[in-house]
Amino acid sequence: MSHMWTFQRVGGLDQVVFKNADDIINLPNLDPKLWVALSCPTTGLDFDERTLALLDSDKNGRIRIPDILDAISWTQQRIVSFKSILASSQTLPISQIDTSSEQGKKLSVTAHSILASLGKSQSDYLTQEDVQQSIKINAGKLYNGDLIFPPSAELSSEMQTFIQTAINTTGAKKDMSGQDGIDLDIAKTFVENLKTWQKWQTDISHTQTPFGENQAEIWKLVQTLKPKIDDYFLRVALAQYAPQAQGALNVDEKYIVPTENGLLSDEALAELPLSKIDTVSALDLVNGLNPLWKAKISRFKTLVASELANPDQLTQQEWLNIQNSLEAYTSLITAKPEMAQADVTTKPTSSLEDIPNQLINSLASSDLLTAFEQMVEQDNKTPISASDVLVLEKLVLFHKHLYRLLVNFASFADFFSLEKRAAFQLGKLYIDGRCATLCVAVDNIAKHSNMANYSELCLLYCECTRHDQKQLIAAAMTAGQGDLLIEGRNGVFIDNNGNDWDANVVKMITKPISIQQAIWAPYQRIGRLITEQINKWATSKDADIEKSSAQVLQSPENKFDIGKSVGIFAAIGLAIGAIGTALATLFQAIFSLSWWQFPLVFIGLFLIISGPSVILAWLKLRRRTLGPLLEASGWAINGQVKINFLLGKLLTSKAELPKNAKRNLRDPLKSQNKKSMMILLCAIVFGIGITAGWLWYQGDFQRYFEQPQAQSTQNGQQEENNHYR
Repeated sequence: MSHMWTFQRVGGLDQVVFKNADDIINLPNLDPKLWVALSCPTTGLDFDERTLALLDSDKNGRIRIPDILDAISWTQQRIVSFKSILASSQTLPISQIDTSSEQGKKLSVTAHSILASLGKSQSDYLTQEDVQQSIKINAGKLYNGDLIFPPSAELSSEMQTFIQTAINTTGAKKDMSGQDGIDLDIAKTFVENLKTWQKWQTDISHTQTPFGENQAEIWKLVQTLKPKIDDYFLRVALAQYAPQAQGALNVDEKYIVPTENGLLSDEALAELPLSKIDTVSALDLVNGLNPLWKAKISRFKTLVASELANPDQLTQQEWLNIQNSLEAYTSLITAKPEMAQADVTTKPTSSLEDIPNQLINSLASSDLLTAFEQMVEQDNKTPISASDVLVLEKLVLFHKHLYRLLVNFASFADFFSLEKRAAFQLGKLYIDGRCATLCVAVDNIAKHSNMANYSELCLLYCECTRHDQKQLIAAAMTAGQGDLLIEGRNGVFIDNNGNDWDANVVKMITKPISIQQAIWAPYQRIGRLITEQINKWATSKDADIEKSSAQVLQSPENKFDIGKSVGIFAAIGLAIGAIGTALATLFQAIFSLSWWQFPLVFIGLFLIISGPSVILAWLKLRRRTLGPLLEASGWAINGQVKINFLLGKLLTSKAELPKNAKRNLRDPLKSQNKKSMMILLCAIVFGIGITAGWLWYQGDFQRYFEQPQAQSTQNGQQEENNHYR
C-alpha cells in the first residue's frame, strides 16, 4: 500500500507536509520532482555547520537528495522512534537509542560514560554541547580511542621520530585534536616501504662496477655531464667531416661579450660548448674548458683516472667504456621500486630519498612497529571510544537538525511560515527606513546578478564589514519605494547571531517594488521633467544676464533702453494673461459639471496618467520569484517559488510608530516655511498687479480685448449679408 502524502499549495508549488514520522521514513518513495530543492551548498546557510559537514559525506561542498535520504536511513537504524525528530529537540534521550544491536548497546554504554565523565550521571539525555565537550576533553589525551597517534611529547624520542618520518613520507590522518598522526595501516605501510627501499639500496650497493665505493658519485656525474660530452664529440665529428664549418661550431664572439653590469650570464655560458672544437678527437680535461663546467670535469677526471690511458684526456671510446661499465648500476637505479600507498587525509611532503640511509636502516630493523601495535591495542580499550563518540555526535546532531533541514529542502515551510526564518535567510538589512529580511549569501556579485536578475526582485548587493571580517549579501526590497535606493548608500546588517555589520550598497538591480511606487512614479517623472526644464531656463537666463552685464561694463555708452524693457514686460504680461485665460476656461468647464461628474473626471485623469505604470508594475510584481535568487547562490530549485504581494510586504517592513506613541503634528520649522511661502506669494501677486497696471496704462489691454470684439462684429455682419443674399 502506497503512503498517503499531504501537500500544501504555497508559492505556486505543491509542497509536502510532514505530519508524522511516517512521512519522513517514506521520503525515499517521494518523486524527486516534488521536492522543492534538488541540492544546496554547504556554505552561506544559517544552519549548523557540523551537521552539514556530516551530511556532505563525499566532501564536494553540496547537499543532495541522496545525502538526506542516507541520513534518514542511518538515523532510523539507531533510534527507537522518529516521532521525537519532528520536535527538533535539543536533547537526545538515551532511551531513544536502539539497543537491539551490539552497536546500539555500545552506543548506550558510551553515552552513559560521557555523562559520567562530565559529572552528569543522573541525566538520561545527551545534548550537542555534551558530546562536543567530551570530544574536546578526549582530544587532549594521548589514548582517546581514535586509534591515531601524533608525534606527542608523551612518547619516546624514537617513537616520535618513527611517527614524524611516517607522516612526512607516507601521509597522515587527523586525530581528535586536529593534529596530523598515523594509524596502524599507515604505520605498516611505512615499514613495508622502508624494507622495500632498504632492499633496493642493498642491491645497488652490491652491484659490481670498476669504481667501487665511488660508483654512486660517478654515476651522478656521468648523468650530469653526458649531454655536454656527447655534444662535444658530435661537434668534433662534424669539424672533421667539414673543416670549413669549424668556426661555426665554436663560440661566436657575441656570446662572450659581458652584459651591462660587466658580468657574464651563467645561463648563457651553460649553453656554450664544453671546450674548443677542432679536429683532435680527445677531450682535453685540463685546458680550454668552459668555465662553468670546469669544476665538474676536474672531479670526473679524478674519479675515472684509472680508466684513462692519458689522465688529462678523454677519448670517445673511453667515454663509451665508462658508460658501459655503469650499465648494470644504471638499470638498478632506473628500476626504482614503487612505494605502497595508505589511506590518508594529509598527503606526504617528502620521499624516502630525502631520508639518510642510516635512519632508514634503524627504523626498518627496530621493534617500533610492534610497540606501535601495542599502543593501538591499548587505545582500542579506552572506555570512551572516539569512534563511538563520533557516532553519538552524528546521532545527536541528526536528531536535532534533520527535521529543520527537511522543511528547508524538501519543502520551504520555514520560509512561508511567516514566524520562522529559512536556512538561506542570513539576517536583516536596515536601510532607508525599512528592514529587509530576505538576505542571501553571495560569492561573486557579477555572476550572481546575471541569474538573480530573472527573479524580478529589486536587489541590493551590499558589502558588509565587521572588524576585519567581510561578507557579501543580496537583500531583496519588496515593499515601499525605491527613489532613495542608490548605489553607495549605507545601512546596517544584523546577522542571525545578533552581530551588526556596516553595509554599503555596491550594486543594485532595479525592479518595481510596490504598487504604491507605480502610482506616484508618473507624477514624480513629470515633476522631475518640469524641475529640469526650469533649471535649464534659469541657467540660460542667468548666463544671458551675466553676458549683458559684462557688455555694459565693457561699453559704458550702452544705455538702458526703456522702450525695449517695456516691450518685454508687455510680452510677459500677455503670457500671464493667456495662461490666466486658459485656466479660467478650464475651471469654467470643470465647474459646469454636475457634482456626480467630478469623481469621474479625477478617476479618468488617474487612469490616463497612472494606469499604464500600475498595470506594468502589477504584471512584474506577480512574476517575482525566489528560484533564480537561490539558484544564483548555488541552490538547485524545482520551481519558481513565487513571492506574492502579502509575502512581499512581510519580507520588507517599513518604519511604523509604536502603538502607544503620540504624534505632535505641529512642526515649528514647517510654520516658518508657511510664513515664507505667504511672503513669496504676496510678492508674486504684487508684481503681477504692477505689470497689469502698467499694461492697462499703456492701453495694451484695451487693444487686446477690442481686436477680438471687432473681429466678432465683422464676422456677424458678414453672416447677415450672406443671409439677405
